[in-house]
Formats: sequence, C-alpha cells, structure tokens
Amino acid sequence: MENLKEKSTQTTVARINNVEIIVIENGEKRIAVRPICDALGIAYQSQIERLKNDPLIGSTVMLSVTVGADEKQREMVTIPFKFVFGWLFRIDSRNVKPEAREAVERYQLECYNALYNHFTSYAEFVEQKQELIEQQLEVVEAAKLNFKNTKTTLDEANARLKAIRLLTFADYDFERRQLKMFTPEEMEG
Repeated sequence: MENLKEKSTQTTVARINNVEIIVIENGEKRIAVRPICDALGIAYQSQIERLKNDPLIGSTVMLSVTVGADEKQREMVTIPFKFVFGWLFRIDSRNVKPEAREAVERYQLECYNALYNHFTSYAEFVEQKQELIEQQLEVVEAAKLNFKNTKTTLDEANARLKAIRLLTFADYDFERRQLKMFTPEEMEG
C-alpha cells in the first residue's frame, strides 16, 4: 500500500460546506463519492446505488486508495472526475442540507447555462455570421456603385486630359480668333 500512496497524487479541486473535494490521480483523475455526499447531506448508499445503476457511469464506479484527513490510507468508492459534474447536476436540490441548497441550485443553473451555450453556440455563430455577410454585401454593393461612378468620372477626366494634350497651338490660335458674342449657356436661356 505504501507504493500506491507514492504513485497517486491528490489535489483539492473544491470545497463544499467546508469539506475538501479531492481529485485522486493514479493514471486517471477520480473523485471520492462519500465526501461529496457528506458535504451535501445526501444518503451515501443510495447515491452509490444510483451511480452503479447508471448505464454510462456504472461501469466506472470503483474503489480507489486515498489518504484521509487523518493521513491514513483507505479505500473509497470513486468515479472519474469527468462524470462528477453530471452526477451533481442530477442531484435533487430538495434533498440536500438546507445550507447547501443554494449552492447546489446555483451550480445546476450554471450547468443549464453551459449546456445551452454549448448546444446553441454553433447556431448563434451561423446567425451572426449571416448578419455580418448581409451587412458586408451592402458595403460591397455600395463600393461597386461608387466604383462604377468613379470609373465613369475617371474616364471622362481622362478623355478631357487626352483632348487637352492633343490641343495644338494652331487649335488654340484658331479658337482665340473666333468672334464669340454669346456663350452656349446664354444662347439657350
């Protein structure tokens, strides 16, 4: 047994009603069931039966060596750490100690929120992405229209520039000598 104590490590992961909840690591992280039952004031034996009869958790319930508060090694019924959260979620808060009820219900509400966020986050992502796409499509369409207008303005400006560059002194001199009595705008008006 001394060998088992050296190979396994224990880490406190939570405190429930002043009871330390310890993860036992001996190749796998496991949690002792009794300290949680004691902390919550729920019947240990009925919880063990519920865990053993659970179609998913049942095969994982086992005895593990742990060191108690008195520094003595003892075997305790444990379940894998990853299943503790689901087990606690299913505990009826009306059956726990009155001083633990609020904490259990707060934890369970957090679980409901976590499940909601997990299962709806992809749909939320798709919805937000679609909104962003639609907004960006409007920006792109406005830019295309602006580009088209700018291209027309640019083409006209380039045509005027080309005409100016092609202007010769003779053209200039000819235009200058023409007698202009009215401008085109004055003739229309």
